[in-house]
Amino acid sequence: MEPFVQIDRTPVQLHLEPWCSAHAQITAGFTGRQGGAGKAPYDSFNCALHVGDDVEDVISNRRMLAESLGFTLDSWTCGEQTHGKNIAVVTKENQGYGNLDRASAFQSTDGLLTNVPGVLLTSFYADCVPLYFYDPLQQVAGLAHAGWKGTVAEIAGAMVSTMGEVYGSRPEDILTAIGPSIGECCYEVDDYVMNHVRRLENELSTLNLAENAPVLYRKSDADDSKSMLNLKEMNRRIMIKAGILPTHIECTTWCTSCNSDLFFSYRKENGVTGRMTSWIGIKES
Repeated sequence: MEPFVQIDRTPVQLHLEPWCSAHAQITAGFTGRQGGAGKAPYDSFNCALHVGDDVEDVISNRRMLAESLGFTLDSWTCGEQTHGKNIAVVTKENQGYGNLDRASAFQSTDGLLTNVPGVLLTSFYADCVPLYFYDPLQQVAGLAHAGWKGTVAEIAGAMVSTMGEVYGSRPEDILTAIGPSIGECCYEVDDYVMNHVRRLENELSTLNLAENAPVLYRKSDADDSKSMLNLKEMNRRIMIKAGILPTHIECTTWCTSCNSDLFFSYRKENGVTGRMTSWIGIKES
């Protein structure tokens, strides 16, 4: 069953239904592209400041999303993403970093973790893979942004390790989810990318996977020299390698490129487009 379910709300939102239903204290999900203040080519619910959109429109969209989730713009916290594996631990003192401008965001940061109720963690996407983390025992929530660079750098594993080091989370207790992103149907890559993938593939090949596990990649039908890469499956295997139970991993079937009416897609729109937002937050009592 698809875990990211579109709900009847403006702006367009897809909620991580298995978590939201089972854990009343958590909100987690992903935005669509419609229902906001932005104008073409960022029409209309772009929440990222780095793409050239009007700043006031972006802030208006951020406020709209936060308030629709029961949070405030002051709680909106984000990083300046660089396709790396740096992780920031968000405390009460640094909540709100990046909510109004890029300069105040956590710099060079693609992962965010917190155990503070009332903090809304956010990150931005237009084909890359959003990763979600939640430890219901220690009450820790996190997000990670994983393009191919962050994936092969194993940001998913770094998030699990950091949760253990900072909060005492055990991998077997952590719930994870892989959100809407470009699928293997559309993600064609060259040998430069595949050389990085193959180096990690050798380590992942030792995992005890189900017989029907999706393949990591296949040859492109359009170009024999290129491959169609399954970043969602690669991140799933990295999570398993880090000790996450396969039954604790929710994985979407949404492809952002196939569904560009619903999502922004960097590839489909030749790099000039807005960004969706992933979010997770622990609600205040």
